[in-house]
Amino acid sequence: MNILRTTWWTGRPPLRGACPGMDSMGRIHALPPPNFHDGLRQVLLDYFDNTWTLTEVLFSALRNDEAFYRQPSHRLRHPLIFYYGHVAVLYVNKLRLAGLLSAPLDSEFERLFEVGVDEMSWDDLSQERRDWPPVEAVTEYRARVYVLVREIIESSPELDQPPTVPRSGAAWALLLAIEHERIHLETSSVLIRELPEELVAVPAEWPGYPALIKQPLATPAAGVSFPANPLLEVPAGEARIGKPVGYPSFGWDNEYGSRIVAVPRFLASRSLISNGEYWSFLAAGGYSEQRYWSTEGWQWRTFRNAKWPTFWVPDGPAGIHHYKLRLCFETVPMQWSWPALVNFHEAKAFCSWRSKREPDSAPYRLLTEAEHHRLRDWPVDAPNRGLIYGSEGPVAASSSGPEGFGHVFGNAWQWCEDHFAALPGFAIDPLYEDFSVPCFDGKHNLIMGGSFASTGGETSPWARFHFRRHFFQHAGFRVVQSVNIPETTCQDAPPPHAGSGPCCSRVKRAAEPNRYESQESLNQYLLLHFGSRDENSRYPLPSHHCLDFPRRCATLLREAAQRYGVPPERALDLGCAVGGAAFELARDFRDVHGIDLSAQFIATANVLRERGRVDYAVREEGDVRSPLVAVIDPGIERSRVQFAIADACALPQGLGPFNVVLMANLLCRLADPKSCLARLGGPLGLVAPGGLLLITSPYSWMTAYTPRAAWLDSVTGLQSILDAEFELLHQSDEPLLIREHARKFEYIVSHATLWRRRGGARGPTCPTSFSQLS
Repeated sequence: MNILRTTWWTGRPPLRGACPGMDSMGRIHALPPPNFHDGLRQVLLDYFDNTWTLTEVLFSALRNDEAFYRQPSHRLRHPLIFYYGHVAVLYVNKLRLAGLLSAPLDSEFERLFEVGVDEMSWDDLSQERRDWPPVEAVTEYRARVYVLVREIIESSPELDQPPTVPRSGAAWALLLAIEHERIHLETSSVLIRELPEELVAVPAEWPGYPALIKQPLATPAAGVSFPANPLLEVPAGEARIGKPVGYPSFGWDNEYGSRIVAVPRFLASRSLISNGEYWSFLAAGGYSEQRYWSTEGWQWRTFRNAKWPTFWVPDGPAGIHHYKLRLCFETVPMQWSWPALVNFHEAKAFCSWRSKREPDSAPYRLLTEAEHHRLRDWPVDAPNRGLIYGSEGPVAASSSGPEGFGHVFGNAWQWCEDHFAALPGFAIDPLYEDFSVPCFDGKHNLIMGGSFASTGGETSPWARFHFRRHFFQHAGFRVVQSVNIPETTCQDAPPPHAGSGPCCSRVKRAAEPNRYESQESLNQYLLLHFGSRDENSRYPLPSHHCLDFPRRCATLLREAAQRYGVPPERALDLGCAVGGAAFELARDFRDVHGIDLSAQFIATANVLRERGRVDYAVREEGDVRSPLVAVIDPGIERSRVQFAIADACALPQGLGPFNVVLMANLLCRLADPKSCLARLGGPLGLVAPGGLLLITSPYSWMTAYTPRAAWLDSVTGLQSILDAEFELLHQSDEPLLIREHARKFEYIVSHATLWRRRGGARGPTCPTSFSQLS
């Protein structure tokens, strides 16, 4: 195929004066997304033309038909011929859905190119089609779609006035299709980056690169070939997540809704992790040491036999660790100062390696979504996005100075700890019902900030994109450490409750102290979950039954599962705090998930998972503290447990089902307890049919956590929500004790209810008391 033939450009050719976005050097760049208050018709025409030609400039990089039809080496996506046709087909299908078109343009194409591939796992290999149409036929179809869309923009009377109803109308439908094409502009550039270099060439109109270092050091030297990357402190503050409904620009459905998060102070690396920094992990054997990887990550690494980042090209024998760097269309000398582009598993493995290398410091992890919002409040650099450049560039190319953060936006996406989930108030866009919802499944993680190739809505401050953890994008990461908040008095603050506060205390008024992120609270929870009787108190206790509350909860579920014939497969500890109950569940259950919204608690739980122990201290009186060690029983297979940050009121839809679910003292610390309880049943319920649910709560409702209108009337309130699908098996009182210091304790009596979801085989008669189970 000769891509230089005149028929290749089906829209505006990439010539200055002919196509919007061309610069004086004949290079194309992305126009900013339009505002509904602008002169909408002409702005839409320019935005559409710029988008359409950007796609064709990108695909002009393909040298021949083989480049269009070759399936990616990982076999997890269609060949590029699909995406060349897909972006055009979506215009037709969505404009028909919006009532702007009455008939198909080519019904066969509009079925063939309608739905892409979202693989379930790295080993879910799609089968290559052999009957893709000729490139020339798809090019001709694109030419017809281009004329059709321009005619709609030029003639639609709705575009004479700004839309009066957000998220509807001709402008909304057109922008949805345009923004969809811009998303695929970036993802297609990644697929091209994965093709053999001989199949592609740099398009003449593609933006130039940042300054390349032509002869870098073979192995990197800190401060020479890549910059120092210190951790900077971000004070505690409030993050407001969610796009205002009335904002006059297009937005994807997952951007709408609202969440206010009180974010404790934290440390974050000033820059994205550079190739030079990542090389140290690689050279230290990072890809051969299973201890650095999560269970899922190691399974991916071994299945793919990954030995270095996918865009690094070995330059000599593997043992010397010399590499070049593959850009979208060509291989260049390794740029040690540029960001390391990796998937989520590789980023987390780097964090684990660095944590083990620095055992006396707080564990390293990735950003949360709320923390990314906090970074935006400090000096940031001019971003590399919108195809200002044709590749990522140096991580320290910043105008923000030594106290600012480099590339909060642009250069490379940043992997986050958070699962992709809906914001409170989320509503599906009827024009694209399956854009977000299928990915609320616990298998997609958020990426924030955009990359050099992000354009349009992807550059919006409200953008919330996501990928499966093994997927490659122009994505890197920065590292974070939690910082313990100085101790504050608890006299006027809500007291901690086992496994509860972290899932709600960050979703409240920022002015309130976040009790569950303080060092004192962390110490109290570690003692609650792992402390012995003597470590808890040297004085007589009201009852020995008030100790080991997390372990007792897990034991109740384990033995109830045995009694009722529930398979010991999957367990969920929702509001897991530092993980004591989750580890106990792993004595029987083969796959245990611990979920909490507290970054500090989850980071500590992950240290326990990796190392089996963690040091802490308990207060005796005043500033006097005694050192202790939390230790996981060596008989527990810690690899069975995985921990994640997530909001109990906005859990991924595909997270379940689980054979048993524990909610220990979580309910009365939730902003919306009914929404959490509603996720337990239904078609996507967290509890499998026949599975068990244990809820404990002292019902200590407080408006600081839960709006008064959302309070439940103890077990009566639970029954009103659960009775349709769950059978109440038993209820009892379960005490617990939280030590504040050697002579002061909080004694709590939680109400425990054991439920069984209907639909499974019936088990034996319920015991008369929990003591028969424990």
